[in-house]
Amino acid sequence: MMRMEVFLLSRLDCLMNSVPPKAVTNVNRILVVDDLPDNSFLLQTVLENEGYQVEVADNGYVALEKIASHLPDLVLLDVMMPEMNGFEVTRRIRQNVSLPFIPILLVTGYSEPTPADGFDAGADGFIRKPIDFDDLLNRVQTILQPKQLIDP
Repeated sequence: MMRMEVFLLSRLDCLMNSVPPKAVTNVNRILVVDDLPDNSFLLQTVLENEGYQVEVADNGYVALEKIASHLPDLVLLDVMMPEMNGFEVTRRIRQNVSLPFIPILLVTGYSEPTPADGFDAGADGFIRKPIDFDDLLNRVQTILQPKQLIDP
């Protein structure tokens, strides 16, 4: 097994065994967009363990199609992807006036481009790799909390 796989499996095991899933009365939908299946799987597993419904897209074009067909409550979007990067996907979501507001968190392993570039594109925040899962879950909960208060 590769070193990264061992790390991910040990981290995932730790997360899944340390905290039981939170009770979610109104299931929120999260779209995870990443061209690397291991990254998508890890995010999907952690979020589903917390009670969220997760859908995965492996590129920006598929993400835009999924958003058009069934709106997510939040998009976790990798910045560095082939064909269409996360900034461009964010711009296209924000420029589509037929879509309601959808919160977008950009996921990046790079210190550059700066967060300002993401905010200029319309993102609501950043998650840096390697991902601190406690931070990720806190941000997701904070972003989705107003929706949970509004939705019956």
